[in-house]
Amino acid sequence: MTNFKLGRRSFMAAAVATFGLGAPVFADGHQVVDSIHFLIPGGAGGGWDGTARGTGEALTGAGLVGTASYENMSGGGGGKAIGFMIENADSNHGTLMVNSTPIVIRSLTGVFPHNFRDLTLVSGTIGDYAALVVGKDSPVNNMDDLMAAYDADPSGTAIGGGSVPGGMDHLVAAMVMEASGRDALDVKYIPYDAGGKAMAALLSGEIAALSTGFSEAVDLANAGEVKIIGVTSEERVDAAPDAMTMSEQGIETVFVNWRGFFAAPGLPADKLAVYQDAIAQMYDTPEWETVRARNGWVNIHNSGDDFRAFLEEQEQVIGDLMKKLGFL
Repeated sequence: MTNFKLGRRSFMAAAVATFGLGAPVFADGHQVVDSIHFLIPGGAGGGWDGTARGTGEALTGAGLVGTASYENMSGGGGGKAIGFMIENADSNHGTLMVNSTPIVIRSLTGVFPHNFRDLTLVSGTIGDYAALVVGKDSPVNNMDDLMAAYDADPSGTAIGGGSVPGGMDHLVAAMVMEASGRDALDVKYIPYDAGGKAMAALLSGEIAALSTGFSEAVDLANAGEVKIIGVTSEERVDAAPDAMTMSEQGIETVFVNWRGFFAAPGLPADKLAVYQDAIAQMYDTPEWETVRARNGWVNIHNSGDDFRAFLEEQEQVIGDLMKKLGFL
């Protein structure tokens, strides 16, 4: 069984410990932060974009943050935005950059020279399962159909994703193929700049299937634009209860991708504490629950030193897996 939860138990334990410090107080309508500028390392429509905008929606809707603004900065598999945060650290103290598992993967593979240690770690925030989806008119209806098409014509059954070769969407596709008994390295993977462009390629028939975050697929699936043929959750997700898990279909792959927020290096400790407090309080608000449920996210909260320890553990786990699959 390919069970790649990326330290989810450690994350959950840290969340419990964090919440145990005391319940947030909202009675006085206290605004924790005047404004936050969210920097998004990819294009519109991707998982980073949805996470930043959803978090900003909840924080402002709950009154914890006065205003939120957003900036998409694609390039270098996320490296352009990381470089911008580091090179302009003094002027970015009001900015939070969203990122996720790829910040670990791309540092390991040398896509960019920086890693999470070069930034201020604010908070891990949510988890998002991965999914394989096909267009609404595709003859493929489940994983058995996809595997049959792949076996008949491997090169003609391309799988796309919104990450670079060797990135997370590629890694998930490889994990699924390996768990199905096929050679993970034979997968024809086509990368796109963020989930929105990858989804457009799927709908145009350029690729046979798309490896993506569950939250990116669920709205289009519910609207009947795509079919979710497999989810890397242990159990079906409420946001799309008809979507079968990989395990239900005999492919033992469980994976959840964390997403969270980073600040510029050298952020003053008091400013960091304020950001962390706003995010911690957000979890108990109805505004956040609306956003979370809509996207099918899992609450995974971790901050500060616990966030760093988790990322260091994940770096080791991912590095070992990528070596096994020949990506390193």
